[in-house]
Formats: sequence, C-alpha cells, structure tokens
Amino acid sequence: MTDLVLVWLRQDLRLSDQAAFAAAAAEGAVVAVYVLDDAICGQWAMGGAQRWWLHHSLAALAADLSRMGVQLVLRRGDSAGELISVARALGVRRVHALHHYEPWWKDAEAAVAGALDLCLHDGTRLMPPERILTGGGGRYRMFTPFWRALLQHMPPPLPARAPEAVRGHGAHIASDALDAWELQPRDPDWAAGFSVWNPGEAGARAALRDFLDHVENYETARNLPSEPATSRLSPHLHFGEISPAKLWHHCARRCGARAEPFLREVAWRDFAANVIDILPDYGRRNGRPAFDAMPWREGAEADADFHAWTRGRTGYPIVDAGMRELWATGWMHNRVRMIAASFLVKHLLIDWRRGERWFWDTLVDADYGNNAVNWQWIAGTGIDANMFGRIMAPLSQSGKFDAGRYIRRWVPELGALDDDAIHDPEAAGLLAPPSYPAKIVGHREGRERALAAGNLVRA
Repeated sequence: MTDLVLVWLRQDLRLSDQAAFAAAAAEGAVVAVYVLDDAICGQWAMGGAQRWWLHHSLAALAADLSRMGVQLVLRRGDSAGELISVARALGVRRVHALHHYEPWWKDAEAAVAGALDLCLHDGTRLMPPERILTGGGGRYRMFTPFWRALLQHMPPPLPARAPEAVRGHGAHIASDALDAWELQPRDPDWAAGFSVWNPGEAGARAALRDFLDHVENYETARNLPSEPATSRLSPHLHFGEISPAKLWHHCARRCGARAEPFLREVAWRDFAANVIDILPDYGRRNGRPAFDAMPWREGAEADADFHAWTRGRTGYPIVDAGMRELWATGWMHNRVRMIAASFLVKHLLIDWRRGERWFWDTLVDADYGNNAVNWQWIAGTGIDANMFGRIMAPLSQSGKFDAGRYIRRWVPELGALDDDAIHDPEAAGLLAPPSYPAKIVGHREGRERALAAGNLVRA
C-alpha cells in the first residue's frame, strides 16, 4: 500500500459505486480534492442553478467523508494546476478519478496525466460510449442503433458499495471554505423554491426510492405534467450523486421489461456523451451545416420576445407554466421542456443557442451533452434530430397531456378557468385576466413564419 492517494472529484460526488474512490481506498490513505474551475469551461462555466446545487452537494459529501476520517480539500482555480499543487505538497504521485466526456475535462485529464500518475475509471455512464461501435468500427450518430448496440452490453456491472474502511490523512491540508465560494444567491435570494430538492447522495437514494413506485407507468405517465411520474433524478445523475448502473439494476429488478422506457432515457445520457465525445463543439455548432444559413430573428423585437419567453409571459399557458416552474425550482417537466423549446425555436424563430444558454444558467440538471443534443433535436439542426418542419402545437399539446392542474399551479392568474378553457383562453372566447398577457404570436402566424424560414435553408 502507498502512503497517500488523491481522489479527484468533479461530477461524481458520491461514495458508493465510485470506482476512483474504491481504488484509492484500496491503495492507501485518501485525500479527496474538488477544484472549482470556471476558466477551463469557458462559456460553459456552471450557471447559477448548478452552483446552488453544487454548494449543497459538496456540503453533503464533505460530511460523509468526515465521518470516514477523510478530508475534502476544496480549491479554486486551474483544475490541473491546483491538483498538481496539492499532490506535490503532499509528495503524492497517484491520482484516481472517473473519466468525463466534456471537452474541457478531457483537456484537464491530459494535463494532469502529464505530471502525475492519473488512473481513470469508468462510472459516469452505463458504458464508455467509445466502446459502442458499429459493425465497421465507427461511432454511432443516431440514437436508435446506438441503443440497440448498447443493449448488447447490458446489464451494467452490479453497483459496488461504498468502501467500509478508509484511511484518512492525519494532518490538515489547506482548503478553501465552501461558504467563501459564494455559490448560493443572496441579493436577491431567488432559490427559495429550490427547497423541493435534497442534493447529495442520500437525497439521490431517496429520490430513487420514490420513483420506483412509478417506474412501471413511466411510458405513459411521464408525458403528463400534472402527474408526479417523472424520476426527478436528472440533477443527481448530473452531479454523480448516484450511478446510472444503480438506476438500471434497481428499476429492472422492480419491474423487468416494463422499465425499458425509463432505461432508454438513462441511455440517452450515454448517447449525448457519445455525441460530444466525437463532436466536442456540439454545444455551439449546428450538427447539420445547412442550418448555418438559417435566418434566425435578431434585434429589439426578437429580444423582447425572448425576454417574455424567459419570464413565462408568452400568452401560451403551457409554455408559461414551464418557464415559471424553471425559474422557481431550477427544473422543468420533460414534456414541457420540449414544448417550450420548440416554441422558442419555431414560433419565435429564435436561435436554439439562446435557449440553450438560458437553460444552462437556470437548470439544476444542466448538462453539456444533454442540453446540446436535446436543443438540436428540437431545432432540427442536429445529427439526430426532429425535422425542422415538425412544429409542436403548444395549445393542443397542453390539452392532449391534461396539463390543467400544472398550469393552475404555475400560472395562478388562470386558476379560475375550467379544463376546457385553461389551455387556450382566447379560443374559448374568454378574456384572460389583465395580469396575463395576450399571445405574443399567433400559432398559425408563427408556424408559417418558421416553415418559410426552413424552406430558405433547404433552397
């Protein structure tokens, strides 16, 4: 056994089924290090909602580690430089970490490996996406064949328990105070509604237990915003507070083949990691170059429409409910995410990248791969995407998926309307209350404008 080993933590803030932590614990005394590095991510530095979650997740992890006698060292600055500095101060050569697929983390891994003995382990995905190959040895660019190929390797290995015995380092190592990072909002404190979340590994376990009662009905109920049928595990997965392997085994054990619709969604994370692994700039560049010529709306009028969208003031109740839920809780129901994103890109003809950036700042589960792949799917600009000409009708979608109670919760101005009127008060012949806006664009007008713009791209 070596004297001292580092564990480099990033989006893998757990102790169970964490191969890097287990390997380090088997080798010697453990020091866990987390570096807050905003510079390496460039424009993808964590947004406000993610920073709120990170504060609480690190606090929970530090408490768990402390009970095991292990210090969580917090540093701020260059990831590789700070990690190397800690290692050299302690005379350590070996570092264990989980492999990540964001381009900035791959760069940081290369920098650390150039100075230290970096041992990378799997564990952020069901399976490393570079191992899911076509018959010709290439990478998949479409989800359905990727899913079929992934299934050939499933189930994943059984999740491992947290190490029972861990040796900590006796001396105190210089560390930032978590509160000094000021990750939580103060003036104003816009995170009051975030109390619905319980960040940390214990919170992830609780969320999984709650979801297991709903997983067999996931295929149909997940589309109903008024029903508590989605897993709400996405932020826990993003921050690595629970492993995808654990989700797979618990859900499959609970309801067998009926778990497949949810497991496909877990696999979508693997596909998104696969996409950014082969196309690192997918978060800012169209997957289909023809859309570089798309005549997105710009200027003061477009800016005003974008602002109305961000504040839930479009006059479309289902869109506004989703955007207000996002602002209040840092999360939005998945079906409503698609409706709201489609409305921005198609009805308002605003560049998908503006919506992507807003979601990046406001979602607690904002993930580079998922965010980029999902927005490009909705926009029709991606390598695996919905056709641009397929335009969601938000008003009919609202009625189809019985969103009345959802709208009443998040758009209380419409709370007195019945289910026949609440999805589209204007069409029902009712005047919306003065505090609720008229539609900023008509459905037919927005649809025709989008189709005309799409035709220019294809011309």
